[in-house]
Amino acid sequence: MNKTIISTDKAPAAIGPYSQAIAVGDMIFTSGVIPIIPETGELETGDIKAQANQAIGNLINLLEAAGSNADSVVKTTVFIKDMNDFAAVNEVYATYFTDNYPARSCVEVARLPKDVLIEIEAVALKAN
Repeated sequence: MNKTIISTDKAPAAIGPYSQAIAVGDMIFTSGVIPIIPETGELETGDIKAQANQAIGNLINLLEAAGSNADSVVKTTVFIKDMNDFAAVNEVYATYFTDNYPARSCVEVARLPKDVLIEIEAVALKAN
């Protein structure tokens, strides 16, 4: 099976030696996505809700570039700087994943790239 590198300017560019996403067959594996505004390359510096909205929106844009969408996500991993933000992240997350929820892990981490408050990655199927 071949792997296809996915790249889009509607999600943050990779900030290291990795791809934004990889497709293998009908599966899509994204790298972690942080709340960078793709049009400017600047960080969303608002509160956790603003950062979650930007990061998850970036993730959805990346999935769409790969031929997928929110409904086709099977698993997400959410990394947050403060577990006290869990409820606020859930509130934003629920606006993107509204039905047929994917499996998910959410963990608190000591530090994230560029000192953001959230990073999210996903495994998805190509949309039908």
